[in-house]
Amino acid sequence: MIKLVSPNFSDLFEPNIEIGKFPDGNTHIRIPDIKACAGKEVLLFHRLYPDQNTAFFELLLILEALKEIKAQVTLVAPYLPYARHDKALLEGEITSAQVTCNLIARAGCDKLITFDCHFFDEEREMQFGDLLIQNLSMGNELIAYARQIFGSEKFEIVGLDKGAAYLVKDHGNQYLKKSRKAYEGDKVGYRHIEEMTVDFDVAGRNVLLIDDMISTGSTMIKGIEKIKEASASQIVVAAVHGLFLADSKEQISNLVEAVFSTDTVLSSLASVSINNKLNQLA
Repeated sequence: MIKLVSPNFSDLFEPNIEIGKFPDGNTHIRIPDIKACAGKEVLLFHRLYPDQNTAFFELLLILEALKEIKAQVTLVAPYLPYARHDKALLEGEITSAQVTCNLIARAGCDKLITFDCHFFDEEREMQFGDLLIQNLSMGNELIAYARQIFGSEKFEIVGLDKGAAYLVKDHGNQYLKKSRKAYEGDKVGYRHIEEMTVDFDVAGRNVLLIDDMISTGSTMIKGIEKIKEASASQIVVAAVHGLFLADSKEQISNLVEAVFSTDTVLSSLASVSINNKLNQLA
């Protein structure tokens, strides 16, 4: 299998795809060894975040070039943007998750490998729209890193909500219960959180609060507050995908003993690497 690496994956592998811009801002891409890929199986490493719209268009250009030479392409994109919008919530809304996956498939991708995708609840393969997706999980790796932080002290493992239940199902299956408000008629199909509840005992205990993603941090902060109200001792926060938008990194860090994520999305808090799992693919 031939490995192609985009520059935005240079933190883990040596890039062999060139990506730049023309003076007018148009994207320029070159695959120097493209002839070697003709008719072959190709493992393509390309991040789709940050700057997801640009990264996505770069991907389409790469895939189209590989399709022309009949390469069989498996794409590795650690974090899949738009995955959270897999259902239409308001009339006329576009389900951008399915559109994104369909475009990737139609451009020439035979399979996508990603991590802790929003519309998966376990490690498995599944067809989503036109695209075959293999979902890998970093839940156990996050828990292992938390053990290093807590040392010899015991701790409870708690999912932030039902969406994170699969991350804790083999570790006590405890997660916060969440309810949302009704839609408020705005242009974005998003319901704000009305209530979060803790229906298990964490009083005097250390807690690892885990989720698949931290974006603006608002849900995680509410979860931390509820765990504190339940009289937990030390709290550590972990997420697979750490977007840490606005000042969420600072807000969360000020509330807990430690916060960390994986390097599916690069940040100063990306302490757990996906590298070992990626090296098993090639």
